[in-house]
Amino acid sequence: MAKALAKEQTPIENSSIDEKDLLILRILQQNARATVKEIADAVHLSTTPVHERIKRMEQNGVIKQYATMLDHAKVKKGLMVICYVSLRQHDKVEGAKFIQRIQEMNEVIECYNISGEFDFMLKVVAADMDDYYDFHVNKLSQAENIGHVQSVFVMGIIKQTHVLVY
Repeated sequence: MAKALAKEQTPIENSSIDEKDLLILRILQQNARATVKEIADAVHLSTTPVHERIKRMEQNGVIKQYATMLDHAKVKKGLMVICYVSLRQHDKVEGAKFIQRIQEMNEVIECYNISGEFDFMLKVVAADMDDYYDFHVNKLSQAENIGHVQSVFVMGIIKQTHVLVY
């Protein structure tokens, strides 16, 4: 359902990503603030081709965004909750309404359309249990077409990464 509803960019074919591109991506994953000169030195190219490769990968959607990873607890979002959500109705219109509603909820930092007993898996951050309760009762549960919600509270983060190219 989400594939039909999501606005996808045309992905670049894997065959057009060469070893130099992969090296550039590895560096940017570790430090998105690396300068073109620093990257060029590391991959043994001049700055112009490195800049062109980065721009091409941005335009083709390989590089989607540059972001800063924050410590959840230090920005008062220390409670992380995985919410499994099932919808009562599963047609495109109702699915689109739910997805739109989720997009408006700042507490939801990730949302996946999944298979199995539930339709969606949400990653939700909150300051504490009272903050999450307010979100659950006054936002998530108020969304139309909610069938069932199961909340799982994260006790500790063992691994958290954004690295796709290694």
